[in-house]
Parts: sequence; C-alpha cells; structure tokens
Amino acid sequence: MKTSFKLAAAAAAVMFAMNPALAADQTYESDIVVIGAGASGSAAAWAAAEKGLKVVTLEKSAMVGGTGKFSEGIFAVESQMQKDWNYGLTKDQAFTTIMNYGHWRGNAKMVRAFVNRSSDTIDWMIKNGVKFEKLFSNYPNGLYTWHIYEGRGAGWINNFIEKYKNAGQTLLLNTWGQKLITENGKVVGVEATNKNGDKITIRSKATIIATGGFFDNKEMREKYLRFANSDGLAQTGKTGDGIQMAWAVGGGKEGTEVQASYRPGPRGVSTTNHVSATAKQPHLWLTPKGERFCNEQIMLEWPFAGNALERIGGTMYVVYDQNTLDHMEKDSGIDLGVGVMVPVSTKLVNFEKEWDAAVKAGWAFKADTLDGLAKITGMDPAKLKKQVETYNASCAIRHDEEFAKDPKYMREVKTGPFYAIKSVASSLGTLGGIKANERFEVVTQEEDPIPGLYAAGNDVGGVYGDSYDLLMAGSTVGFAVNSARIAVDSAEEYIKAAK
Repeated sequence: MKTSFKLAAAAAAVMFAMNPALAADQTYESDIVVIGAGASGSAAAWAAAEKGLKVVTLEKSAMVGGTGKFSEGIFAVESQMQKDWNYGLTKDQAFTTIMNYGHWRGNAKMVRAFVNRSSDTIDWMIKNGVKFEKLFSNYPNGLYTWHIYEGRGAGWINNFIEKYKNAGQTLLLNTWGQKLITENGKVVGVEATNKNGDKITIRSKATIIATGGFFDNKEMREKYLRFANSDGLAQTGKTGDGIQMAWAVGGGKEGTEVQASYRPGPRGVSTTNHVSATAKQPHLWLTPKGERFCNEQIMLEWPFAGNALERIGGTMYVVYDQNTLDHMEKDSGIDLGVGVMVPVSTKLVNFEKEWDAAVKAGWAFKADTLDGLAKITGMDPAKLKKQVETYNASCAIRHDEEFAKDPKYMREVKTGPFYAIKSVASSLGTLGGIKANERFEVVTQEEDPIPGLYAAGNDVGGVYGDSYDLLMAGSTVGFAVNSARIAVDSAEEYIKAAK
C-alpha cells in the first residue's frame, strides 16, 4: 500500500512538472496593479506606494528597468535647476514647440499636462534621492531641457524599487499580464502568468499599463510601423502585451506608427564603440549603390537622419578618408557627440584596437582606392567615384550645391586609404499604441474613459505627431515618469470616488 502511494505521488509530481496547467494558482488583492517595471512602471509603483496605496507590480523579465535603465536624463521645463542656471525656456514655449513640431497631430491636452508636471517631477525625484549632474542639450544651440542624472536610469529606478519593496509592496518578477479582468464595464484587475506556468490573478481597484511598447513583436511592427526593419536597441521583451490587453477591452488606438528613430549605425553595436562613432558623423553618406541622398548634417537631429535612411531602404555606407580619420582620432576629435557617452570633440583613441573586430563582424571596410572600396562593399564603382568627385568639388568651393550642408562639416574624400562603415536605421522603440486622455485614463476610439484602466510611457500615443521629437531632450523618459505620476493621481481619485 505504501509503495503504491509513493508511486502515485511520484507520478503526480512528474505530471505537475510537465503540465503547467496543474501549477498552483495565486491571487492578490490591491488598490493598484502596475503592469511593467521600466521607467514608467517603476515611477508609477513608487508614486502609488508613497501615497499609502496597496500595490502589486508585475515585471516580465528577471529584473526591473527595461530600456529606462540605460537613459541618461529626463526632460523638464521651468525646473529649479534651470532657474539656477538662468535658463529661461517657459512651459508655454515648450508646449508650443512640441505641438508645432508634430504639426498639431498630437493630443494637445496630454502634451500640456506632461509639460506642466515636468518641473514638479524633478523636485519629486530629488526629494526621493535622485542626484542630477547638469543640464544638457542634444545638439549645438539646442534647448537645455535634458536633466542628466547620476548613475544613468538604472540608479533612480533601482532606488525607487528598493523604496517600494521596503514599504512592504509586492513585486512579481518573471511575471507578465495576459488578460484584463472586467466586470460591469470596469477593469478590476489582470490575469497573469509566470515562468513556472503559475496562474496569477490580481484583483485591483485600478490598473496601470506600462509595458514599454511593441518593437519586439514582428507582426505588430510590420503591421503598424512605416519602417519595420530598424535595429531595435535594447527592445527584447517589448511585445505589446499591455497595448493588446487595452485594445481587447475597447481601448482606442493612437500613435501606432511612431517610433523613436535613433542615430544610424552598425546593427547591434554599442554606441560607445569608437569605430561605430565614425558612422554617426556628418561625413559622406551613400546608398548601397554609391549615391548621396541627404544633407548628412541632419545627424544633429537624428530622428531626421532615421527618416531619410528609412526612405532609401534602411542601409547606407558612411565614407571618409585617412585625413578625416586623423581628424577624429588624433586632432580635433569627432564633430558630433554620441549622446553623453561619447561627447563632441572626443578623440577616438580606441579606433585602431576596435577596427579588426569591426571588419570581422562585416560592417567596417577599408581599401587603398575607391575602386577597391566599391569592390568590397558592393557599391557601383562608377557611381561611387562620380559622387566623390562631385562632393570633393563642393568641399573645394565650400558650398554644397546638392543638399546645402554647412561647410564646416564638409571634408574631402581624397587621401587613401578609404573607409566605409555599413550603417542601418535604428530605433529606441515604439512610441504609441493606446489612446488615452490627459489624465492618462485609457479611452475608447470615441474618447470615452474605460473605468479603472490607465496607461503610461511608451504604450501611450498622443505626444508625437509622426516623428520622435528630439528638440525637447529627455522627452521619452520625461513622458514616462510624468505620465506615470499623473496616472497614479487619477487612479487615486477614481478609487476614492468609488468608496
């Protein structure tokens, strides 16, 4: 009898391990459930916990932060830091600039709410231990809205999550939402699962979606984006789960076509790589056939560069000669900075030691002649030589008759050896999907709020017109944190009104 009981128990254990459906169910009760723990989710989780609300936060991966942990700074206007630096950009000016950039295709009330909250958010972050280093702009003579923080995004996100856990709140890693729970037209929680196959049910008075977009979902990319084959930077796991859950309960669609087109460069290569940095300069940009297609100066506002590159198919070669390499490597350094990591005028001292690996990876090319460069890259030799001849003539007279490039960025391609860096369109992720209002309530296509449901960060459309706005440096993280805080405030009001 004992033997047969042991055999039955062993068989049951094997069946349990093999069949996730038999895994133990878990149920939680909360005031707010936050789906996702990137920049927006972490900010929402702590903002709610700080108010004394009971919170459960789900995170699909094994760690918090998402792409937010790589960020360098956050947008704000009329912050105390700007006032201390005697910088006078106003909220009215910032709002108008954002709306005009997007040709007023954005949600004006949402943009206004985001801008108005931004300075208070800097104060809130400082109060919670975030330290800021300086103000910065993305390009020369730009708007100094970028508040650079110490420790990059990982610093403050980990800080907020630590505060959140110390407050006795629940964080479930390796756990992702699958379906929103609705009752009588209201969202009252979410059904989730974890890597063990357990069914996790969170009953909540309010739900905040913050899953970071859909770039890692090939089907959604190809259906919604104007250019689906960009090199997605740190986009693993961003499969649009939250967006699809919102749509499934009647949420509207907005901004599905917008992505954060980033600086073109070699596919899958770190932005701190010095060989790669030479591709992010306003040198001679050529199509795979060897033809110039834009004013390379648009790298200053790299969403423009992304748009131009996407138009020609997403691949180009950045061509320069030995004299230009000497300029970047030994003389004045690079003309354009690569974010905060590789500032303007940085001398590319690691170029030589990184070169062989770049060649081996198949994106860096070098030849003694233009014919030789054409042969190893596949460009048409006649077109390449003709284009270089035309470009050099423009350099000689200091006037770009093709695309009106600033002469200070024009460098002849004359002295061998010659270099070509294969670059592709890249993206920092998608910037829309869910339609929401200025309270960050998820709304139907007719703009009726869905009770109990909120969204924040890159899941939400409405801030951008058709292209990522680089004028307001730090806007993506700024929108993530500010939308999260506003969503929490709105959810708290909803919960109180329901009592």
